[in-house]
Amino acid sequence: MRITAAVTESKGAPFALVPLELDDPRPGEVVVRMVGSGVCHTDLIVRDQWYPVPLPAVLGHEGSGVVEAVGDGVTYVAPGDHVVLTFNSCGDCRMCVQGRPSYCDQFFAYNFAGSRPDASTPLHRESGDVHGVFFGQSAFATHALATERNVVKVDPAVPLELLGPLGCGIQTGAGGVLNSLKPPAGSTIAIFGAGSVGLSAVMAAVVAGCTTIVAVDLNEQRLELAKEVGATHVVNGAAGDTVATLRDLTGGLGVDYTVETTAVPAVLRQAVDALNQGGTCGLIGAAALGTEASLDMSSLLFGRSVRGIVEGDSVPRLFIPKLVDLFRQGRFPFDKLVKSYAFEDINQAAEDSEKGTTLKPVLTFA
Repeated sequence: MRITAAVTESKGAPFALVPLELDDPRPGEVVVRMVGSGVCHTDLIVRDQWYPVPLPAVLGHEGSGVVEAVGDGVTYVAPGDHVVLTFNSCGDCRMCVQGRPSYCDQFFAYNFAGSRPDASTPLHRESGDVHGVFFGQSAFATHALATERNVVKVDPAVPLELLGPLGCGIQTGAGGVLNSLKPPAGSTIAIFGAGSVGLSAVMAAVVAGCTTIVAVDLNEQRLELAKEVGATHVVNGAAGDTVATLRDLTGGLGVDYTVETTAVPAVLRQAVDALNQGGTCGLIGAAALGTEASLDMSSLLFGRSVRGIVEGDSVPRLFIPKLVDLFRQGRFPFDKLVKSYAFEDINQAAEDSEKGTTLKPVLTFA
């Protein structure tokens, strides 16, 4: 199939829209005509080679679209179904069979290798193959090849062009609260970083029934939006001692839970130091490989804990439809984070995301 895709040719290069040939689906594979595709922080750090995904490649991993064809053996979806594309996993390892696919033993092979497990790529051009199946999809294209395992069927009554970010960034922030930390009603939580992931965590904290929800950021516009989507308090991290402010807001104790989305080591330290005894910090921010952070061991000793969170501990086929239902009820207004861009404006979308002027760019396909 002839498609148009945004190819990342080399480290840091702009996305280039070029024609490619896409393979027909093999057994277990699904071809999806893209309707929307979110631009995620991970796409941009892979473009810049923080993670060693081989280039040239087609990135994009927050796709939404309509199934056009399925390979042999596919029964979950059929042509015409509306789907969200999410991360891939093997389905057979010790973590997958426990219902923890985001910690799949083969997570990097299935999401960052730039090829199928057999080392083949479905994307080709006259000058040679292009690496694909990024997160099992490579959604920066008019059509994507996914697998039955990493597509999620959604209600066709919901605007499909909005739903792609549910496949990664939105489910990561929301799931980090609802699935990973599981704060009880009445608890206190602080979210460090009010980007799309952090604000998804804020909205999830509202759903969970947290009564003190603090958003911490340096951008006043983002902090205003945080209040709009449910934060009870906001803190500008440049305005003073953030940890002391959080302790003041909680009667001197510190917060029950924190979520760190910035990937800045100094901010992680704040997120841990702001916890009360017995509190938990969920680390979501994706730092460059090898990044280290310093923590106070004595502070940790008193029941505080830090845990990493990938993809919000989500089982996507179960969790994404729940987020869609919450959105339809008006309880999870993630559309407030989204700004649409035509596919051909992908580089502008990436630039706006990096500058922070757009929280969640979503590419749309005519």
